[in-house]
Amino acid sequence: MARDCGFDVPLFDAVENINNRQKHLLFNRLMQFFSDNLRGKIVALWGLAFKPHTDDLREAPSCTLMEALWNEGVQVRAYDPVAMKETARIYGQRSDLVLCADQYEALHGADVLVIVTEWNEFRQADLSVVKKMLKKPIIFDGRNLYDPQAMAQLGFDYHCIGRKRI
Repeated sequence: MARDCGFDVPLFDAVENINNRQKHLLFNRLMQFFSDNLRGKIVALWGLAFKPHTDDLREAPSCTLMEALWNEGVQVRAYDPVAMKETARIYGQRSDLVLCADQYEALHGADVLVIVTEWNEFRQADLSVVKKMLKKPIIFDGRNLYDPQAMAQLGFDYHCIGRKRI
């Protein structure tokens, strides 16, 4: 509205630029971890909605992430407690998207788990099951659901945002 009224809003522009950059952070970290070669990988994605307790995908980081992954030849296996129907409506049938019945099904055959939305059921996941189902116990956690030290003790290669990696 400020722009429409002819006002310059550099602070808001800076915030918007930072928010847009954040949407690419997980993808960029995945690319770095896999030496810029994601082709043929399977990524389990937990959380599709913009925030918990909604099916809203408008401006959702998961959409930016999935689209970037698809451009790199990645298959996404995704689960969200509420936003599955909305995801199917937006993206339809795709060979590189599998919408899973639960969070553990999403892990089947996955090279890595990426957590995008902060659902309580992800926070309370059975990590022994997660470790067994992933090809290797690698998690990129965009919501900092778990303690890095505890994850290291459990044998996970755990990547979180803005916290020291153990």
